[in-house]
Amino acid sequence: MTANKNLLEKELIQKELDKLIEIRTDFYNYLDNNIPKKNNQFDFSSKPKMDAKNIYDYFYKLDYQARKLRSYLVKIYDLKAE
Repeated sequence: MTANKNLLEKELIQKELDKLIEIRTDFYNYLDNNIPKKNNQFDFSSKPKMDAKNIYDYFYKLDYQARKLRSYLVKIYDLKAE
């Protein structure tokens, strides 16, 4: 691979990783805002009511981005994906 192509691929992967981290952060912020904490850990004993559609939407975005990033890594590094 040429140095320019490597740089473009690295930039693409970094961009997609940044998106993944942003989505993950949004998801955890949603959880932080909707689940009480005890001793700095989520306290599920209070059985918080949460919007299942919102949880699914966050999970779907996170899963989609992870699969998208995975496909780039498989292609760029000629990995075997199962």
